[in-house]
Amino acid sequence: MKGLRRTHPDDPTQRNEPLATGQTVKREDEQKFCLCVCHEHTFVSPDVQGADIHFIAKVEAKDLLRKPTVKWFKGKWMDLASKTGKHLQLKETFDRLTKMHIIKAKENYGGNYRCEVNYKDKFDSCSFDLEVKGRVILDPVIVFSEGQEDAGELDFSGLLKHREHKQEDVPEVDVWEILKNARPDEYEKIAFTYGITDLRGLLKRLKKTKKVEKKSEAFAKKLDAAYQVDKGGKIRFMVDLADPTVELKWYKNGQEIRSTPKYIFEHKGTQRIMVINNCSMLDDAAYSVAAGDEKCTTELFVKELPVKIVKTIEAVKTTVNERIELECEVSEEGAQVKWMKNGVEVPTGVRSRYRVKVEGTKHTLVIDDASKDDTGVYSIMATGGTSEARVQVDLKPLKIFQDLQDITLKLGEPLKMHCEIFPGNVPGRWYRNGQLIQANDRINILHRVEATSLHDSGDYTFVLEGYSQSLSAKVHIIDPPRVHLETLNFPDNTVTIVAGNKLRLEIPISGEPAPRVVWMKGERSGHRVHAETYGDHTSLTIEVTEREDSGNYKIVLQNEAGEDTGSVKVKVVDIPDPPEAPLVPVVGGDWCSMTWDPPIYDGSSPILGYFVERKKKQSSRWMRLNFDLIKETTFEPKKMIEGVPYEVRVFAVNAIGVSKASEPSKAFVPLAVTSEPTMLVVDDVTDDTVTMKWRPPDTIGAAGLDGYLVEYCVEGTDEWIPANKGLTEKTKYTITGLPTNAKILVRVKAVNAAGCSTPRTIQHSILVKEVIEPPKIRIPRHLKQTYTRRVGEAVNLVVPFLGKPRPKVSWLKEGQPIDPTHVSIRNTECDSIIFIRKAERSHSGKYELTVQVENHTDTAILDIQIVDLPGPPQAVTIEEVWGENVALDWSPPKDIGNSPISGYTIQKADKKTMEWYTCVEHYHRTCITISDLVIGNEYFFRIYAENMCGLSESATQTKDCALIVKEGLQLRTPEYIDHDFKEPPRFTQPLINTFAVAGYNATLNCSVRANPRPKVIWMKNKIAIIDDPRYRMFSNQGVCTLEVRKPNPYDGGLYACKAVNDLGEDQVECRLEVKGECGPHEGHLPRRLGDGFPKA
Repeated sequence: MKGLRRTHPDDPTQRNEPLATGQTVKREDEQKFCLCVCHEHTFVSPDVQGADIHFIAKVEAKDLLRKPTVKWFKGKWMDLASKTGKHLQLKETFDRLTKMHIIKAKENYGGNYRCEVNYKDKFDSCSFDLEVKGRVILDPVIVFSEGQEDAGELDFSGLLKHREHKQEDVPEVDVWEILKNARPDEYEKIAFTYGITDLRGLLKRLKKTKKVEKKSEAFAKKLDAAYQVDKGGKIRFMVDLADPTVELKWYKNGQEIRSTPKYIFEHKGTQRIMVINNCSMLDDAAYSVAAGDEKCTTELFVKELPVKIVKTIEAVKTTVNERIELECEVSEEGAQVKWMKNGVEVPTGVRSRYRVKVEGTKHTLVIDDASKDDTGVYSIMATGGTSEARVQVDLKPLKIFQDLQDITLKLGEPLKMHCEIFPGNVPGRWYRNGQLIQANDRINILHRVEATSLHDSGDYTFVLEGYSQSLSAKVHIIDPPRVHLETLNFPDNTVTIVAGNKLRLEIPISGEPAPRVVWMKGERSGHRVHAETYGDHTSLTIEVTEREDSGNYKIVLQNEAGEDTGSVKVKVVDIPDPPEAPLVPVVGGDWCSMTWDPPIYDGSSPILGYFVERKKKQSSRWMRLNFDLIKETTFEPKKMIEGVPYEVRVFAVNAIGVSKASEPSKAFVPLAVTSEPTMLVVDDVTDDTVTMKWRPPDTIGAAGLDGYLVEYCVEGTDEWIPANKGLTEKTKYTITGLPTNAKILVRVKAVNAAGCSTPRTIQHSILVKEVIEPPKIRIPRHLKQTYTRRVGEAVNLVVPFLGKPRPKVSWLKEGQPIDPTHVSIRNTECDSIIFIRKAERSHSGKYELTVQVENHTDTAILDIQIVDLPGPPQAVTIEEVWGENVALDWSPPKDIGNSPISGYTIQKADKKTMEWYTCVEHYHRTCITISDLVIGNEYFFRIYAENMCGLSESATQTKDCALIVKEGLQLRTPEYIDHDFKEPPRFTQPLINTFAVAGYNATLNCSVRANPRPKVIWMKNKIAIIDDPRYRMFSNQGVCTLEVRKPNPYDGGLYACKAVNDLGEDQVECRLEVKGECGPHEGHLPRRLGDGFPKA
């Protein structure tokens, strides 16, 4: 235990002055607690009343896993935690500093204080005395309170229960002796009877006193368990020593007592006596005496006697300006009493009208200059009783010969008021409308006002000091009305207001009596205005101003002294009217050009510019196109989507604001012409025609494509002649009526709603003359192989060919002409089509196509095969039967359906039920062995043939059945030896040392292998963790996990995981360190808590 010190920063001679010194206490586990209390105030000494006092206790216990408990006490058992408030504050910080702040210390805050710290079975404490010296004389106050109105007040007398003192004598009772001799079940009854509030503290002390102590070797007679003495009395503590030579020391609350006039030590043989003179409440404490290594303790209770009132105060009746003395005598000199008036404490400070005189046991309350307000019930309160009496203060009588008269004056004339009373020269005070009139340069208290003003009007009253009557009169001052427009800071008396806002004009006026006010607009009263008149001004209010409110407003004032007028001009400015609907004369692919006219009414303010908005016609969302004002009345919106209808509108802007939107323009659609057609080539040329073909434009746009316009120009001329009167939608066109051997140029334009595109022109001129082209058959790829169809299906073959002029086409089948009744043939300029509506097997064969142009020919052969279902197999026989097996043999069908046989399907049927079941499908050979037949049954078999068209319509069945004969069978069961899977626990993955951050969950993981399943026990510092909500334990598939929820530095330590089953046990350990914050070892933290463990 370190020494307790008090520091005065302002007095260097007082620094580090030791007040008391204790001893170092050594515990069984060598754990030390160091408690240091120091003063931290910077400018006021703690021994002065009204100063703030700060005490700090520091607990040094670095190896503790949890925070110790720190408590502050005053006296022996009063816990200060219940008294915290505006005068007492207890604070505890993270670095184990506990602070006690006493705010505005009072004299009764002095006494013995103690700080205790405990952790489980460990305990330490430190005590100190506080003495507060006052600089002012405090009123003797006794606090009676049944509640805690101020929880921070350290006046512990507030805990006493207020009781009315009875006049009869009550015998003194030693509650301590009653509790020592009573049964435990009677403790509460005794505490209630004698008003004990801290029964728990008394029981703790009683329990300590009841312990049977061993026979002492140093003391022949020890101190009693407790002593009691009256306040101001004397108490003697005596012990009898077994060895008189032993050094003896006396202690008070653990602090050694030195010899002073208050504490006197006596030696009588083996007796050692300590006498305490003039006991006060500060002496109520625990005392101990030490003789060598032995110590005996006791407690002293100081009883404060009640102060009784010997002589009561008497009632007083007097008049004002007289002296009042209330006298009372009490039973004790220097007693603290409290004077009350109507239940409220009487202030007796230096500036108070009340004085208190104390002469021995006599207490006197003096009021030198009594007034009417001093009337009331006065009482004096002491701890042993109260006394009260009524004081009545009356006014003196007065005679009035001439009263004050009512006067009416003009503004600026002097005011004189006269009266006659007896007795004369009586001091008094003048009041106007209830307010006291103070003398100044203009007002003379000799009852004459040199120059009157409007403020001088009112009810005047002259109140004489000390008399019940008063004089009163009315003074009325009149003044002609006047309008004070010069105080308004409006140029030319013109007020500008924005339309829609509230207009309120306050015009200062004057006049007495208050003039009648009339507001007029032009020659008529305003019909939309609300006028109000006050004492010094009149107001004109228009809640919502409009354009029609502009004009001149006239004010007319009238009263009995005259008339005055004034004029104010109001100018209402507004936002402009919306412009007319804009026009859109030009439209492009993603832009347009728009114009509009300025608005007719500009809101009495010049137009500053315009805002333009647009929206899609089907949408309701408008988008602003410019953020800077447009000065002109034209604009070109851009970045529009082609083909989408749009509308635009305009806003006009002046200094007041933005107008309403104009009507939207007529809907317009941004459209663009398409790009030029592509890949323009010559398709065919005859003696009088030219056929051109091309592809559509790469970019068509939202306007779509209406068609194409074909034009040609004879070489040597510049005239382009339209070849088609109307637009053609096809990408191929034949120009007719051309002269033979002429050369022409051809171009094509794409046309849509936006107009014609750029033309695509053929690069070279075209000679109008037909060219012979040898024939060429282009056989499709699927016809270069055998073309297969099923019976009944349709056959439709298209064979394209080339040749000019139009070739001649002929067909042959197997060298013979084709019968047109069975096969239909249709020929065109570029292809030939052969069509069979319902194919039959007779249509199979090779078809030859011949194409001829003059002396040039070309041929091609097509192989057509019409297939059908095959017939059933032939001669299905049972070749052999053995065991559960049957061997079958058969021959292929005669009719294969004009298609190779792809397989066979074999079925079986029991002779009893004749229900057929498929044994094998898609079997390719003509012999098979059927196995896994039921012994004792007879079976029939049948077989289907299959080709690309499917199974044959019928099957071939065996004539005879196959009988499966029963034979003797014997089942041999092998013997197996069971494997023993049991094994003791063994950790396959140990725990690893882990660092954690305070406030973030940490996990410890390991894996164990055992059979049967082991019992897993987690331990911290070799103590099992059981039902602790701060830990969660999991075990899944041998992976054991311990989760520490939001750890703090006290959760660090040695953790172990133990696995136990019937065959043995195993254990792994690791160390967990919890850091309060990320420090220099941050880099040594694991990448992730739990890394390196196998996953379940």
